[in-house]
Amino acid sequence: MLTPLSALQSATQQFVTVNAGHTPLVLDSPHSGTDYPQDFGHVCDLATLRRAEDTHVEKLYSFAPALGVAWVEAHFPRSYLDANRNVTEIDPTMLSGAWPDELGEQDAAVQSKLRLGKGLIWRMTDDGLPLYNRPLSVAEVQARIANCWQPYHAAVDSAIDAAHARHGYSIHINCHSMPAVSSSHATDFPGLVHADFVIGNRDNTTSSASLVLFIQEQLAQHGYNVAINHPYKGVELVRRYGKPEQYRHSVQLEINRKLYMDEKTLAMHAGFEALQAHLRSLVQQLLAYDPR
Repeated sequence: MLTPLSALQSATQQFVTVNAGHTPLVLDSPHSGTDYPQDFGHVCDLATLRRAEDTHVEKLYSFAPALGVAWVEAHFPRSYLDANRNVTEIDPTMLSGAWPDELGEQDAAVQSKLRLGKGLIWRMTDDGLPLYNRPLSVAEVQARIANCWQPYHAAVDSAIDAAHARHGYSIHINCHSMPAVSSSHATDFPGLVHADFVIGNRDNTTSSASLVLFIQEQLAQHGYNVAINHPYKGVELVRRYGKPEQYRHSVQLEINRKLYMDEKTLAMHAGFEALQAHLRSLVQQLLAYDPR
């Protein structure tokens, strides 16, 4: 049962930032949140949890609203609830009671995420450390969905609908960052040295292939090496909202954190400004790109 609209609006103000746009472009950052709720109840220290964040992604794209680009940003951390997962991606072994709702058909990719402890509610960190020493109640998981997942997805959905209604098409960029080297429980490719950027569109099912190649070309012109659909194809936010046959294009864009920050201290370094300028150039090029 969905939470009433009034409650969603209240939760949005608390857990999600929304800047409306007037262009065809929508950007969202589901994993850069740093507001850790008091009811989290984790056993990991905060420094360990913070390494799970897409640190500073919201700062990298801080120019977007001034360009008329819609911007949606989560304040809650991904380790508390991962907005880039479906609400059916729950590990029932984490719960103190039976989950009352549908768990859904879990394909190989979902099964892999759950095995790694990366479902809707994280079970462990990227390094394999457990987040909890207790079972979670059904009620607290339902509250996280109502307070975080529902308003976040409502905001993204609304922004894309508005962009598409204005222009007849929409381009949605799901903004992320990734470590320089994959950790043991982050993906199915532990130890993988990542490219500068990874563009994911779930093998051309959430956007046109030509849009991905356009983004790759723009980034390559700045000297970056760019991978496509490996090791990140895109997850729930592009799967749910990418409908290229309707001119609703959704792409996941991963940025290597080594380009702009120290992964140990989380401090931004001298590369931040150049990277931000290149991202601004990319966004400006996308504003002039008509995928129809």
